[in-house]
Amino acid sequence: MDSGGIDGTAVAALREEWLDFRFKAIPASAHGRTVEEFLAERPRLSSFGTPLLTLDEGALAHNLDLMARWTAERGLLLAPHGKTTMAPRLWQRQLDAGAWGITVANLPQLRVARAFRTSRVMLANTLLDPAGLAWLAEQLDGDPEFAFASWVDSVRSVELMDAALRAAGARRPVDVIVELGGAGGRTGARDGATALAVAEAVRAAGTLRLAGVGGYEGALAHDAGAAGLAAVDGYLRAIAALHGRLEARYEVDAPIVTAGGSAYFDQVAEVLGPLARAGARVVLRSGAYLVHDDGFYRGISPLVRGGGAAGERFRAAMHGWARVVSRPEDALALLDGGKRDFPYDEGLPEPQLVRGGGRLDGASVSAVNDQHAFLRDAPGVREGDLVRLGLSHPCTAFDKWTLIPVVDDADADDPTVVDLIRTVF
Repeated sequence: MDSGGIDGTAVAALREEWLDFRFKAIPASAHGRTVEEFLAERPRLSSFGTPLLTLDEGALAHNLDLMARWTAERGLLLAPHGKTTMAPRLWQRQLDAGAWGITVANLPQLRVARAFRTSRVMLANTLLDPAGLAWLAEQLDGDPEFAFASWVDSVRSVELMDAALRAAGARRPVDVIVELGGAGGRTGARDGATALAVAEAVRAAGTLRLAGVGGYEGALAHDAGAAGLAAVDGYLRAIAALHGRLEARYEVDAPIVTAGGSAYFDQVAEVLGPLARAGARVVLRSGAYLVHDDGFYRGISPLVRGGGAAGERFRAAMHGWARVVSRPEDALALLDGGKRDFPYDEGLPEPQLVRGGGRLDGASVSAVNDQHAFLRDAPGVREGDLVRLGLSHPCTAFDKWTLIPVVDDADADDPTVVDLIRTVF
């Protein structure tokens, strides 16, 4: 295990994977070679097929550095949500840049994290699967360096976890974070009294250890309007109040107080950040910052709304590329990429430019089918043109691709591919 908190040897081994038909858009000329061998040739974007998803190295490096500085300046810890990319190589870069750990959302993602020996993992969910809990007990008992924390929001869940861990013969206690929710939100105890009862149940369970409080504020708002920001602020203050009521009951020296998706982490810093000075570990779980986007997060991210240090902002690191395959009407062109290739749940792709040509100002995508996008009001494009698309929501972009090229400069006429990022969904 290297100091970055993930097994660098296992991550590096991904570059020895053989390229073949399993990987969309990888040119047939690369089949039969390893990722390392192919990258040594410094392939160009023009050699790849379409549709295609790419990452921009300059934007990735910028976002990585900006978030690391932003959190460090405020005394916050960062455990970025691994579900955003499910890419161990990107997790490694986040950990090497100073991230405290990696967050996951479910048991399959936790298994991936442990396959790469990720040493500190937070499960932002409740694990109740008996077989999964037995496996977790084996992981904890077999690796003293593995630090893990899971969420819980009901006494019944505590009882189920305790019974499963006892049946598995667990020797190390599982650290547990009491999740506080909010009306109309997702999971989480709906009031302080319930959360306190959950905490007492954890303390009474021999296989669990009360390690902190937390929740997810993003379930309570979906924009940066006054009402949404007020709802988030009130919720975070409730988490702080719960922490205050549990301070004397924690069973660890440095309890965790965790919140912060990718939309409101500035408010988390303002409301919960002061708790770090009193000995708590205030952990942000923002995941989308690394890739950012040209849609939802472009409009709501704190480091876009308010800017970072000296006005620094995140940059969109992902782009879709699709080819014009039909011009059946004067105001309509069809692209060869659709729902199976690009995210659409937080907004349709945004036409930006034609490779080797001009910008597509005024053009839009009006709809997507499984394999096509409907490009409107782009009079200059012709069959065969390669269109770059801005995309919204990295979480539902990465899960469509098993191998994602990283280019040196997405604005270049024919970018060089400098890396291939393997995802594990």
